[in-house]
Amino acid sequence: MDRLAWFPADQRGEHVQQEPKSARTRAKLKSAAFKLFRSKGFSNTTLRAIATESGVSLGSTYYYFESKDDLALELFDDLLAEHRARVAPDLATGNTLEHNLRSLWDGLLDTLEPYHDCGTAFLRAGGLPPPDENGALVAAIDSSRPRAPLPVRQGLPELVHLITRAILAFWAADTSPDRNRSRLLVARAAPLTARIAVLSRLPVVRTILDEILALVRALGSEDDARSRRVRGAAGGHAA
Repeated sequence: MDRLAWFPADQRGEHVQQEPKSARTRAKLKSAAFKLFRSKGFSNTTLRAIATESGVSLGSTYYYFESKDDLALELFDDLLAEHRARVAPDLATGNTLEHNLRSLWDGLLDTLEPYHDCGTAFLRAGGLPPPDENGALVAAIDSSRPRAPLPVRQGLPELVHLITRAILAFWAADTSPDRNRSRLLVARAAPLTARIAVLSRLPVVRTILDEILALVRALGSEDDARSRRVRGAAGGHAA
């Protein structure tokens, strides 16, 4: 049933008009916040400054976003969508896993770099979401050749997700020029991860990999916390 049917006939038009205004206000706040995060940095931006930049009252700003961390999460999710679009053309079927992982991780750092000052906020606000079957991480694994054995291939998204989170945390704290240390980490992590996938055909390596994946699953509660945070924000501030 159309949810507008729950409203009296004389109020339906008014409700339809309110929704776009709410969406526009939210978009204005996000645009102002992203602009200030990039130009002034996360730590030097306040909710009051975001309200002033957007032309929205401070009270309304708090209604849509309780803190800067909420806006950081919105920005991070937008950047992850941009990252998926950026790397998709380079994840062609037939590439080696090493090539795809380099593309995945270098593309992530390229996308996030203009907002490096927000790195810690990205982690605090929720961090990297779990692997999505339609996302770049899974595409990087599924399109690579040769393919790892099926049981290993099924666990690879969890392993690559863990490594991606580690790279993100390293990048957030990286103060080297042009984040050169983070780039070096990617350059070394990609071939190492690819070799693990290939060597996992050996029983001893497979046992070690299974233990690592078990540890990854045990840490899954962090992703659950992010999911609860996102659902809570969506429910509490429905536009």
